[in-house]
Amino acid sequence: MNVSDAFGRYQSYVDADPASVKEARRRGNVFKSAFEELYEVEEVFISGSLARKTHKKPINDVDVVIVYDRDAHPDWGQPGTSAEDALKYTGAKVNELLGATNGSHERLVRLARPGNHAVKCFVDDPDDPDAFTVDAMPAFRTETGLLIPETASTDWVPANPEYLIDQVAARTASWSKYPGTARMLKTWAKEQPGITIKSLVMEVLALQFLRHDGTMQPIAVKEFFVRAANYVEEGYEVTDPAGICGAIQNSLDYEKFAECLRDTATKAGAAFSKQAVGDHAAAIRLWGEIFGDGFPSPPQEPGKPGIIPVVPDKPRPVKDTPQG
Repeated sequence: MNVSDAFGRYQSYVDADPASVKEARRRGNVFKSAFEELYEVEEVFISGSLARKTHKKPINDVDVVIVYDRDAHPDWGQPGTSAEDALKYTGAKVNELLGATNGSHERLVRLARPGNHAVKCFVDDPDDPDAFTVDAMPAFRTETGLLIPETASTDWVPANPEYLIDQVAARTASWSKYPGTARMLKTWAKEQPGITIKSLVMEVLALQFLRHDGTMQPIAVKEFFVRAANYVEEGYEVTDPAGICGAIQNSLDYEKFAECLRDTATKAGAAFSKQAVGDHAAAIRLWGEIFGDGFPSPPQEPGKPGIIPVVPDKPRPVKDTPQG
């Protein structure tokens, strides 16, 4: 097994099961078909990582954007209570169309809970920490993207989720391994101890620093970590690529994040050096230190024992040890 083979196996590890991806898309499309029947809705589309195909396992949610006709809701889009009103209205429509008890389109949703920007719709038991949800976000279409409710500010704010969708699609067209590699980076972030790194932070960094010119995956990943480490160490924040919403994660510990990126960049460089001289086993071990237990171990070399026995310098004393 060489390094490319190991990356291929790790790709299978980070990728979600195709059946779960299919079911998540089906649930999103159920919302799409239900709301598209309403006279007041102009369009419905799936957003988020599922739309970008950068989702990692497990898939616990899908984002759906419901674009309403402004003429049907002239009071929305203004400061004050209209943000909350739009979310409550959308939640009521979810219950009417898709409620588990009396849904007219399909009986799917157990609970619809309005949040800051979207209505969190529980398909599973709401008390289950791994419950699958559909986040249904009401919106108006604007010349630059969308206008969405924000209850925290009692106002409506601009957003453009389609920008990132389009940018990722363009990179995927150039390099088919782009979305899968982004999943690897997001999985790496989740495994970093002592720090919480949002998946979207890694996706935005990938948009800036992950090559998509058809290079080998290990090279692209190594160069990503070097470039991302330099960027964060120089004091730059990770911000909305559409230039609308500002910082992606205000709570991110950038000092710790820089340390994680630099340590990984150093190990990735060492792995690349080992691969360059044909020592794939050592390179694979180093990549395993970077990505964790999900990354495959190098095969045992012929003639070498898997476990090296430890021979004591002198006989061990016999002790009377209780059993139990």
